[in-house]
Amino acid sequence: MEQTKRVEASPALLNYCLYARKSTEAEDKQALSIESQVKEMLALAKRDNLRIVEVKRESHSSKEVGQRPVFNQMLAEVREGKFNSILTWAPDRLSRNAGDLGSVVDLIDQKLLLEIRTYGQKFGNNPNEKFLLMILGSQAKLENDNKAVNVKRGLRTRCEMGLRPGVAPTGYLNEKHVDKKCQVRIDLKRAPVIKQMFEKVAHEQWSGRKTYRWLREIGFKTKSGKPLVLANIYLILRNTFYYGEFEYPVGGGKWYTGKHAPIIDKELFEKVQNSLNENYVPKTESKEFAFTKLIKCGYCGSGISADEKFKKLKDGGVNRHVYYFCSKARNIDCKNPAINEPSLIGELIQLMDTVNLDELEVKTRIEQEIARYNKFRVGVLGHKQEKADVGVDARNYAKYLLREGTLLEKRELLSCLQSKLTLRDKKISLG
Repeated sequence: MEQTKRVEASPALLNYCLYARKSTEAEDKQALSIESQVKEMLALAKRDNLRIVEVKRESHSSKEVGQRPVFNQMLAEVREGKFNSILTWAPDRLSRNAGDLGSVVDLIDQKLLLEIRTYGQKFGNNPNEKFLLMILGSQAKLENDNKAVNVKRGLRTRCEMGLRPGVAPTGYLNEKHVDKKCQVRIDLKRAPVIKQMFEKVAHEQWSGRKTYRWLREIGFKTKSGKPLVLANIYLILRNTFYYGEFEYPVGGGKWYTGKHAPIIDKELFEKVQNSLNENYVPKTESKEFAFTKLIKCGYCGSGISADEKFKKLKDGGVNRHVYYFCSKARNIDCKNPAINEPSLIGELIQLMDTVNLDELEVKTRIEQEIARYNKFRVGVLGHKQEKADVGVDARNYAKYLLREGTLLEKRELLSCLQSKLTLRDKKISLG
């Protein structure tokens, strides 16, 4: 992104920094590249006997204020007196926003920046030249602002024509012809599967997770060659584009009728939404699990992941159930069965009977914790100090933490284990 280069030149009154920035704006695609700018400006410096102290290159856009690290460094070095002039291809290389332009002009007013020279112009500390510099910089900002307005207007016009901007959703393909920009055609390979997804959820009340497993079984891949993840499946099932309507921008509240051929009808889409809404249970707790990243699968060596399921009760309440299972990262066909959290805790409690707590340094931790509690009991609750503390049963305390401890306490306890925990056929062991 940034490079510096020392260039030997004859002594001169002004010390220049040659600043070259790659344009990322669409209207500047024909502008000179960074190396071309450097070459031309070095030739100009040699012709006019200018002393170049340093060459700086940058590829960041100049539209946003303060977002160019090389430019910011250059201004800081001007303030430090490292150089007092700037050589650049054109004024818009320095700034396309009012904030950075103001910083440059402010340095001129403070007489820290004596001259800005471009390929065909000079700007010094006099009213006319500073005014012209600000005019040219403002013109560049005006071009950016107008471009944004024109792009939005063009996108709005395309939407009104029934053409949704952006990448076509799975089941459709973007037309590649320039005269068919924003148009899509049905993907004959994937559209029938997308339709089956909607039908299975609507008529057979399939869940998103069951649909996900079915897609993996039939080997469904997107046009990029990747399988759909669960989140993408729900996005597809909620996407109105498949029956012919779309909102653009998403969340903007403006709806359009698409010109594309729909894969499903609106009635099928509504049935899918009803099915998804009936099965939806608001999650009352965040997805934080005590034993993830601490256990490996005993079959394939993948990590053990977790998920939560919620069941509605007749009284309106919700029961939360947590299950741990092989993530299948190393073997998609791994048959290691899932285990619920109470059963997993029971296995870990049994394991505590076989673990050498002294080797784990857990006993010392537990003794320190109980000593802290005893101080609280005496100092705050007013209990009498015992002559001798009762011996600590570290093993039972570890079991207590597994049953009643916080998520963090459980994780800290198991992280002390020197050997990796392994889950196989709902049984925990030390690997």
